[in-house]
Amino acid sequence: MYSPSSFFDTVPSKHKSLFNDQKPVWNALLELKSYMNEYSYPKTTTTLYGNGTPLAETLILYKNEIITASGKEIIFGDTCKGGLIVKDGDNLLEGATVLMAGAILIGDQFDFGKGTLVEGGSLIKSPTIIGDNCEVRQGAYIRGYCLTGSRCVLGHTTEIKHSILLDDAKAGHFAYLGDSILGNNTNLGAGTKFANLRFISGNIIIRKGKERLDTGLRKFGAILGDNTQTGCNSVTNPGTIFGKRSILMPNTTAPSGYHPDRTRIM
Repeated sequence: MYSPSSFFDTVPSKHKSLFNDQKPVWNALLELKSYMNEYSYPKTTTTLYGNGTPLAETLILYKNEIITASGKEIIFGDTCKGGLIVKDGDNLLEGATVLMAGAILIGDQFDFGKGTLVEGGSLIKSPTIIGDNCEVRQGAYIRGYCLTGSRCVLGHTTEIKHSILLDDAKAGHFAYLGDSILGNNTNLGAGTKFANLRFISGNIIIRKGKERLDTGLRKFGAILGDNTQTGCNSVTNPGTIFGKRSILMPNTTAPSGYHPDRTRIM
């Protein structure tokens, strides 16, 4: 019941080795730090980032090289739909990623995918892996050990730490994600908060009926199966797990534990 394949299709993910179908879905959070510590990051990042000073100019990552945006034409279309376009004269720099002036990066373990936009005013700590055609918006606070698939949105004043976002997951506005997993094509309404720590000390226990499973995690936010949505100003208690195509309505708090596919909490 709790296997990763019950919650999301991990086949398109280049990081699918994080998900072992012989173990419960939250095991990916237990493995995340070791996976990211052992990951091979582009050597380019070791020379560009680290001191926490805002980037003084807009930079472009293209074919594992760092080039200045000076003299380049940047078209800021819909990033998640491949609309970020960079031209050098008549030459299209296909797949170029843009790091806007004012973005702050701390550490040296970063991997930014192709066609991704990092807006000025965002703060990203390493290690962080961002997929292709993603958008890191102004004011986003990425606290490290964050991994995303493609076409994800890490939104304005959204705080994310030790979490996984699969393809097309979007946390666009004023959200908090700690120790959580967003499945494919999930969407968080503005102001969604994933509480990840119990008032009473101890590991998070998942309850379903009389069943009690110790997750081994002291901090555990939420897991959302594919195509699940939350409404504006919704909250999940520590250790909340939604199956596929579920809905948490606006201004609603979800209780801890497992909620099967197509659950609606009002």
